[in-house]
Amino acid sequence: MNPFSRSWNALLSAVAELSDEDFGRPSGCAGWLVRDLVCHLVIDAQDVLITLATPADTAPTRDAVSYWQIVPEPTGEDPLDALTVRLAAAYQDPRLLLFHLDDVGSAAGRAAGLADPAAPVSTQDQVLTAGDYLTAYVLECTLHHLDLQAQLPKVPPPPAEGLGRSRELLEAIAGAPFPAAFSDRDALLLGTGRRTPDPEQAAGLRTMGAQVPFSIG
Repeated sequence: MNPFSRSWNALLSAVAELSDEDFGRPSGCAGWLVRDLVCHLVIDAQDVLITLATPADTAPTRDAVSYWQIVPEPTGEDPLDALTVRLAAAYQDPRLLLFHLDDVGSAAGRAAGLADPAAPVSTQDQVLTAGDYLTAYVLECTLHHLDLQAQLPKVPPPPAEGLGRSRELLEAIAGAPFPAAFSDRDALLLGTGRRTPDPEQAAGLRTMGAQVPFSIG
């Protein structure tokens, strides 16, 4: 559970330090402002709470890697993405959004700490252990922490442990390791298309023999 807890708590702490002006700046998620990203984190926290409170009575069908699937490149037309933007705008005062994330996010963190790693839980019509589910969410936390940093260099980076574990997960999803010369941060940003590679990096990605960059969901 520790990698999730550290990554999640670091992300919540980083959001808590944002100024009101920061909420109107672009995030690393295409088409989303920081306020939209933070609203998405509220939904993430709700997902964690719901999943950990939904025990399953069947064997796991997914693990921390197969939980993720390669999905089409976001177009901004997904109904849930559009709903997130509308919800974020409805808060108006960024402090209300911060309060909601702190409230629900802290509860999600506590639930994760109390969960039995071996217990099967259900989410999105799939079953996996609570430990695998929270391990998978390290990647979610870390990528969104990088999204938060994209236009806000004052935001502290994600924990090194979370970056390393997220790289391992992304390599397993891709079915190939990233070039050793790539830092964990570069591997995540380039592998998910959050950063355009320079010629040397593009050559390194081609050596992987996998379709990268890609979107996961």
